[in-house]
Amino acid sequence: MANGVEKSRILVISGPNLNLLGRREPHIYGVMGLEQIHENLKRDAERAGVEIEFFQSNSEGAIIDKIHESIGRVHGIIINPGAYTHYSIAILDALRATQLPIVEVHLSNLARREDYRQKSVISEVAVGVISGFGPYSYHLGFLAMVQILRELAAQHRIQRQTFGAKGEQ
Repeated sequence: MANGVEKSRILVISGPNLNLLGRREPHIYGVMGLEQIHENLKRDAERAGVEIEFFQSNSEGAIIDKIHESIGRVHGIIINPGAYTHYSIAILDALRATQLPIVEVHLSNLARREDYRQKSVISEVAVGVISGFGPYSYHLGFLAMVQILRELAAQHRIQRQTFGAKGEQ
């Protein structure tokens, strides 16, 4: 048993060019590839007792479709929207439609990047944003999501106990 999140499922979405991690501008994004990040997260998920699935696409439409498919299937989304961070109202709207907790992650520190990279439209719907820790941003985002899901599970247990004792209200 994993403290109330044993049946939770987390979707991790990585946007454009993140398939090139480890090769693309390692001085900014680090030398760890996306596959290794996923392997590390799988181990974290096993220890936490949650299910995890991964999706990467360079296509805005494919990312939106995956978000739509997640409705009713997952309990939270961790997303690194890549360049879509700065302008994709369509991804923002899709995430908002899920009504799920969203954790936004970035490998680089957006506040230290070019002016056009410092604004995230996605942050509007995110519970929180983790940036600047390289590949470990995904790990920190995962830890945050597990904690969020545990808190939500505890709130639901309390609600069931409260309404169960008093009947439906």
